[in-house]
Amino acid sequence: MTIQQTPLKDCVIVMPKVFRDARGSFLESFNLKAFQENTGLTIDFVQDNLSTSSKGVLRGLHFQAGDYAQAKLVSVIKGSVLDVCVDLRKDSKTFGEHFSMRLDDKTKHQLFVPRGFAHGFLTLEDETIFSYKCDNYYNKEAESGIIYNDPDLNINWGIPESELILSEKDRQLPTFETLFK
Repeated sequence: MTIQQTPLKDCVIVMPKVFRDARGSFLESFNLKAFQENTGLTIDFVQDNLSTSSKGVLRGLHFQAGDYAQAKLVSVIKGSVLDVCVDLRKDSKTFGEHFSMRLDDKTKHQLFVPRGFAHGFLTLEDETIFSYKCDNYYNKEAESGIIYNDPDLNINWGIPESELILSEKDRQLPTFETLFK
């Protein structure tokens, strides 16, 4: 596994070694010892989630607040996404900044999103299967988020807003300013 630091502290790209031959491919999707040795971060995943989405579905920007904050290792099993995370840690030098990257089933790259970040993704292909490994259990009362088109964050999702498919809940999320200023 190779680790690449993003501009946001502790948010890293994980590039597993993929072995390919005439039969297909094999990769080790996660190795705790290698992750900790390469990042210096301690993690204990306790919950795995999968979602399937059509092209144009935008899920996010979501986070769990307080004691229920979650770190996530996210990846794409099938298809591709534009993955976005936002640093919400008030004591961080990159507070309020975001990072985005394409994740897909070809490169097999993963993104580690630390606790204290909002996270979302836009599916770029039909029947995209997205995987999340979480280090804390989901708690409905701690669920929160930021509106996807927040003017302060100014995230470029790469497609016209009219083509986005969002849940009603995600359309109602507050702005970054409402939550953090």
